[in-house]
Amino acid sequence: QVQLVESGGGLVQAGGSLRLSCAASGSTFSISGWGWYRQAPGKERELVAFLSSNPNINYRDSVKGRFTIFRDNAKNTLYLQMDRLKPEDAAVYYCYAVRWLQGRQYEYWGQGTQVTVSS
Repeated sequence: QVQLVESGGGLVQAGGSLRLSCAASGSTFSISGWGWYRQAPGKERELVAFLSSNPNINYRDSVKGRFTIFRDNAKNTLYLQMDRLKPEDAAVYYCYAVRWLQGRQYEYWGQGTQVTVSS
């Protein structure tokens, strides 16, 4: 099992910055990919950024150049640095991890952290 706990959300003015953290515990050694998703009210959950073990990083187009995903292996923590925030970035942000074990895929989610951006 893998447990993910996010922190760092809050209220920020447009143009400001926030850093989200995701502390991971459990069987993290077998994780093959880490990501951040978000879900705004009335909208579907969408992928924001993904970090694979290759390593390879992907961002959704709307956050490229503004958001940075990175991981501190020593702290077993995933981060999402969000700069130049826009009102449309407001959402609940979820940490995500995926691993493969004996041919099966296992997905893990954090509880979410709210990001509010005022215009």
